[in-house]
Amino acid sequence: MVQEIEVANERITEAFPPELRPKPPVRMSFEDFLTSDIEGHAEWFDGEVIFMTPPNTRHQQLLMFLSALLRYYAEVHELGTVLPAPFLMRIGANSPGREPDILFIAREHLDRLTPKMLDGAADLLIEIISPESRKRDRQQKFREYEQGGVREYWLIDPTRNQAAFYRLNETRVYEDVPLEDGVFRSHVLEGLPLRVEWLWREPLPTLVSVLREWKLI
Repeated sequence: MVQEIEVANERITEAFPPELRPKPPVRMSFEDFLTSDIEGHAEWFDGEVIFMTPPNTRHQQLLMFLSALLRYYAEVHELGTVLPAPFLMRIGANSPGREPDILFIAREHLDRLTPKMLDGAADLLIEIISPESRKRDRQQKFREYEQGGVREYWLIDPTRNQAAFYRLNETRVYEDVPLEDGVFRSHVLEGLPLRVEWLWREPLPTLVSVLREWKLI
């Protein structure tokens, strides 16, 4: 399966103009990766530094929109900390080093934060899917996050206007969380109501308009 994902990613990458293609992987220990001066969005997997395709405008707009909403909600309710990419997370000693688009660490788990990375699982992770990352986010990372105990995993695909939300059940398996009248309600962020159609609007809603709907201002 990993080989199939790599082949698919190579084909997608070749479709990008040369200046937008990610650099080829570089072999390096995780310890060296952690102390390196590598620039840009990169992850460590199986002894290699994997460079990500540069994000497009829509990706960055969604990243800023969601991270602002979640950060405000988490601060108002004193739930924990929201960190957008680039910020490194390693769930376990033998796990890859990942840079999720957005991660949330609950107040009771803030001791997992170190000066350089999150040493352990985030409570909630969001990946904004690009064509190059689709299989990796939906398959490889899905399994990693599930097995690592990430309590909620959101997959946002702006190219296809699709969003999926997963929550760990009692047997530590991800279950798809259905929407309620087009609204996703987070358990990890204690009832945060995300209206999914917001994600596909052009332009995106303003932070003020959402906070007013949530009656936070």
